[in-house]
Amino acid sequence: MYRKLGRETRQRRSILAGLTKDVIRYGYVVTTEERAKEVRKFVDKMITYGKRKTLVNRRKALAFLHNDSELVAKIFNELAPKYETRNGGYTRIIKLTERRGDDALQVRLELV
Repeated sequence: MYRKLGRETRQRRSILAGLTKDVIRYGYVVTTEERAKEVRKFVDKMITYGKRKTLVNRRKALAFLHNDSELVAKIFNELAPKYETRNGGYTRIIKLTERRGDDALQVRLELV
């Protein structure tokens, strides 16, 4: 099952793709716990695509990341070789503080 995050499908996919791009580009992102738990699935999937190194997996990654070829190149050339011996679990969630406005738990999602 997945979390709907209080959004319509198109909005939810866009949010998750954007957060996935930020984790891949910067190595971490600070967001709410619910979003981080959902984004973790997609980051792990992108790195797994990079480890398999087929044209089909490259195209799947491009499709999900809105045709951002720089990030796909980073996944396939930098991140995949780094995690070659690791079988999943490429991210960690570190709990921070509650957000001041709505008391939502903030976490830092980062690559291991």
